[in-house]
Amino acid sequence: MADVQASQSRGKQKHSKKKSHRVGVRIDMTPMVDVAFLLLTFFMLTTTMAKPQTMEINLPPGDANVEVAESNLLTVRVVPTEKDTIWIYTNVGVDKPVKIEGSRAKSIHALGKLLFDSQKANPKLITLLKIDRKAKYVDMVNIMDEMNLAEITRFSLAPMGDVDKKILEKI
Repeated sequence: MADVQASQSRGKQKHSKKKSHRVGVRIDMTPMVDVAFLLLTFFMLTTTMAKPQTMEINLPPGDANVEVAESNLLTVRVVPTEKDTIWIYTNVGVDKPVKIEGSRAKSIHALGKLLFDSQKANPKLITLLKIDRKAKYVDMVNIMDEMNLAEITRFSLAPMGDVDKKILEKI
C-alpha cells in the first residue's frame, strides 16, 4: 500500500550538526481508483434506471386566439384561505357557482368527481383552471392529477385576474 524509503548517507558530513533527512513516502493509488470507478459505475447505472415522472403539456403558440362557446367552458377558480382549506369555485350552472370546501384532499377529490361528471355530460368541454397567486403549487399539481384521472385532456391554465377577483367578491 505505502512504502517508506529512507535515504542513505553519502560520504562524510562536514558539519557537526546532524541534518534531518527527508523520508520519501510513496502511496499506492490503485485501491482508491478502484473504489472511485466502482462508485461512478454504480451511480451511472442506478440513475439511468429511474425515470422522472413528468406530465406532458402541449403549449399553443403565443399569438393563438381560440373562441370557445360559454356552454363548452368550465372555469375552475382556486382560492386559498388562512387555514388548511381551499375553496374551489366553478361555473357549472348559469351564475350559480359551486363551492367545495373542506380539507385539501377532500375538496380536490370532490372537484375530480365534479370534473368527471361534467366531462361525461359534455364531451366538448374545455376546463379553464385559474389559480390565485397565493395558492400553493401542490394544489395546482393535485388538481391537474385529478383532471388526468377524470380523463380531461383539454384544459388551459391561466392566472387569476381582476375580473375573476370581482366575481369571487360577489359570491
